[in-house]
Amino acid sequence: MELALGIILGCCALGAGIAMIAGIGPGIGEGNAVASACEAIGRQPESKGSVTTTMIMGCAIAETTGLYALVIAILLIFVAPGMFVNALVSAADKGLFNLVG
Repeated sequence: MELALGIILGCCALGAGIAMIAGIGPGIGEGNAVASACEAIGRQPESKGSVTTTMIMGCAIAETTGLYALVIAILLIFVAPGMFVNALVSAADKGLFNLVG
């Protein structure tokens, strides 16, 4: 039983860590967007308002992938282990497999 619990907790933690790798993408994408916006404003200062508005909208859309990854990681850390352990215990109670020995 202890081994099964350890595997469940370890896999949930590993999955949460892998999910957080998705936070790299929005950071790189938003950095590129801001750099391009600064370059565009430098070339045509009179278009500052429209470039800034478009950049902020693009950054907000790009950030959603990082937020989704954060939600998945939080669910894997706090919700999934309890669900998997309950499923394991109920399967053992029904006699689907033997957890002892």
